[in-house]
Amino acid sequence: MTVALKVDRLSAGVEGKQILNELSIEIPFGEVHAVMGPNGSGKSTLCHVLTGKTGYTVEGAAAVAGEDLFSLDIDERARLGLMQSFQYPTEIPGVRLREFMLEASEERGIDEATAVSRIDEAAQQFNMEPFLERSLNDDLSGGEKKRSEIFQISVLQPKVALLDEIDSGLDIDAVKQVAEAVEQMRSPDLGVLMITHYSRILRYLSPDRIHVMIDGRIVDSGGAELAEELEQGGYDAVRRRLGIEKVVEEAPKQKPSDFFTDTPFDV
Repeated sequence: MTVALKVDRLSAGVEGKQILNELSIEIPFGEVHAVMGPNGSGKSTLCHVLTGKTGYTVEGAAAVAGEDLFSLDIDERARLGLMQSFQYPTEIPGVRLREFMLEASEERGIDEATAVSRIDEAAQQFNMEPFLERSLNDDLSGGEKKRSEIFQISVLQPKVALLDEIDSGLDIDAVKQVAEAVEQMRSPDLGVLMITHYSRILRYLSPDRIHVMIDGRIVDSGGAELAEELEQGGYDAVRRRLGIEKVVEEAPKQKPSDFFTDTPFDV
C-alpha cells in the first residue's frame, strides 16, 4: 500500500549551513507519528523543506501518496494534499474563518455544498462554532488557535498533515485539548507528522510511532518506551545509549516576531 508520506535521504541547508543530513521517514495512511528532538535539530526545517519554503538547498526525495513533492510549487503541493499547522498561526483581521474555509475548500476542489457540510460538522466536533464568524485567529487564545488549525485540517482533508509544535506555548489544559483534537482527527486517509519539543503532549495521545531527531537525522524510532526514556533522561540519554556526541549547541527558542521575516527561520 502507498504510504502517505515518504522521505528518502533528505539533506537540506541554508546559507552554507547543513541542517538535515540524509533523513528518511515513512508515515502510513491512518497513522500519527511524533518527531521529537532538541532545539536546532532540524524539526521545523523538515516542515519548511517539505512545504516548499524558499532559501534552502535540497537533496534527496519526498513523496505524498506516491507522487513526487519536490517537482511541485508550493500551491501545487497543497493541492496534492500536503498541509501544515503552524507553530505561530497568523492573525488575519477582516477575514472570517467561515469565508476563509470556503475559499480554501474551493482551491482544494471541494464543491460548496460539501464544504459547508464539512465546516458545520467539524465546527461542532472541535467546538469552533463561536469562531466561524470572527476574523481568522484574531483575539484567540493559544489553545483556540491550535484547535482552529486542526479544525481547518479536518475540513480540507489533506493526505498529509504536518503539525509543527502543535503544543508550543500552551498551558497544560490546552495541551490536553489539542491532543484530544489530534486523536479526533485520525483518519484512514490521513498521515500525520507531529513535531514536538516536549513529551508532555504524549501523555494525552498515542502516536503509532515516535522518532527522535538529532543533528538533522532520525537517530531512533520506537513506541511508548522511547517517550518514557526521553521523559526520564532527556535527549542526552538517547545520545549516550547510541554513542552520539553532542556536536552542536542547541539553538535558542524562536520568538513569535522572528516568524514575520522573509528569511529562513527556526531549524
